[in-house]
Amino acid sequence: MPQLALYTFGVLKSPLADPAPLTRELHDSGEAVYPEISRQPGYLAHAEPAYGAGGTHFDLDWGAWGEFAVPSWYGKGRTAETTALAATLSLWTDLRPAFDAVYTGLHREALNRRHDWFERTGHPSHVFWWVSDGVIPTWQDGVRRLEHLHDHGSVPRAFTFHRSFAPDGTATGVKDIGPKSDRVR
Repeated sequence: MPQLALYTFGVLKSPLADPAPLTRELHDSGEAVYPEISRQPGYLAHAEPAYGAGGTHFDLDWGAWGEFAVPSWYGKGRTAETTALAATLSLWTDLRPAFDAVYTGLHREALNRRHDWFERTGHPSHVFWWVSDGVIPTWQDGVRRLEHLHDHGSVPRAFTFHRSFAPDGTATGVKDIGPKSDRVR
């Protein structure tokens, strides 16, 4: 059965190492959000460093998730002092569980604050695509799909919540998922 891959990428207003209150708030929210998301029905896995969390995203061993990569439009640093990004790579059973995880609970609260923490780049912040059962998507896959989405819009190869596709490539949607106040517009 196909599984849904999700890659997210955002450029932060300040480096991860910045001790300012806003950066600390982002870190603190992430420490609570990620465990909550991992308990969501339909969540399968996410990219984690294979051997602890020392170094920057670029220095870590991500195991089967591959070498860490970023979109071509990321122009900030790659050192511990200058890295200013947030990226995730995860697997889901379907679009509905991913939607519920993103638009409810602590992640919804954090999402409401995204403009405090992230630059508005004019590029998509997330992309979905289907993978075969047992396939682990890589960071490079996520970057390629996000760049494809930016260049070509939502298509079965790279899509968003707003314009999504089933594993067979037929158009589907999430406009009717969730309570009216939470529906994607």
